[in-house]
Amino acid sequence: MIRAWISRTAEQAQAELETLDESEFGGQDVVLKLHYSCLNYKDALALTHTAPIARKYPMVHGIDAVGEVIESNSDQWPVGTVCQVNDWGLGETHWGGLAERASVPAQWISPIPAGRSARWAAALGTAGYTAALCVMALQDHPVKPEDGPVLVTGVSGGVGTVACLLLQHLGYEVVGLTGSIDAMGEPVSESAAKHFERLQLGSTHLIHRESMSRQGKPLQKEQFAAVVDSVGSHTLVNACAQTKYGGVVAACGLAQGMDFQGSVAPFILRGITLRGINCVYRTHAERDRAWGMLAQALNEYDLDFMIKEVRLAQALDSARLVLANQLQGRVVVNCA
Repeated sequence: MIRAWISRTAEQAQAELETLDESEFGGQDVVLKLHYSCLNYKDALALTHTAPIARKYPMVHGIDAVGEVIESNSDQWPVGTVCQVNDWGLGETHWGGLAERASVPAQWISPIPAGRSARWAAALGTAGYTAALCVMALQDHPVKPEDGPVLVTGVSGGVGTVACLLLQHLGYEVVGLTGSIDAMGEPVSESAAKHFERLQLGSTHLIHRESMSRQGKPLQKEQFAAVVDSVGSHTLVNACAQTKYGGVVAACGLAQGMDFQGSVAPFILRGITLRGINCVYRTHAERDRAWGMLAQALNEYDLDFMIKEVRLAQALDSARLVLANQLQGRVVVNCA
């Protein structure tokens, strides 16, 4: 029997941890015995039924899966291989990774970089991989470290934290936007203090999100050579208004909202570029480049400061904490 966080209908108040028959986890090229998953913001929304993430029911939640191949029809992924799946519709259109098993098409699977563990891969997951895609977009624009500071929004979350670490590694000056500090710039909790200590050692300067979370002028003082935004709404509009001439804004999230009540002025008068970052159906070449960047910048234990590991049964409670902004960094779910 296999435990999994599953929603049977959209009308449920929340997902339930159920015990399912092993026969329900089949039908695809590869079956994984899952070691780890993680809790992304999207997973938290799905587990609590705060937003309609699942597109069909019943649905096992979790957009990341890391584990060992136990059944395979693929020569590329023989039994015993430890590998990962990031997105591809997991938890939305296909049963996901918050379970003890996963059955997936072979073409969805990615290798874990050499010298890195399953736990390291899960700690990064789709959030870390998305952060890498955003940084790749900045590099390809191109934005160089000497062009000026890069704004990263939502630095208490997974995408923002990893984006900061990658940019620091590459020599960029980073300004981090967060709601986990007070008006004087002090962390609002002990956990936030520990989280931001590591980022600030890497020279990330923190500012409070209130400065950008409300409607502002169409054009504002040019401050940032580039932006990595996981927040959306007014924050994204203000970030565009403060981006320097010719800069680029990589937008990958909508924690504040999916509206964009802005002006074309930054795009026409300053020639900035707004790049949308969709992580779901990227090519394997792009995924390999992103994971290569992550492996080069972050060693096995570099992520320990940002990891909270929980058991599978604790996923729903942890999801509520994520939505209440009471957890910083990454929640790794031990599925064993």
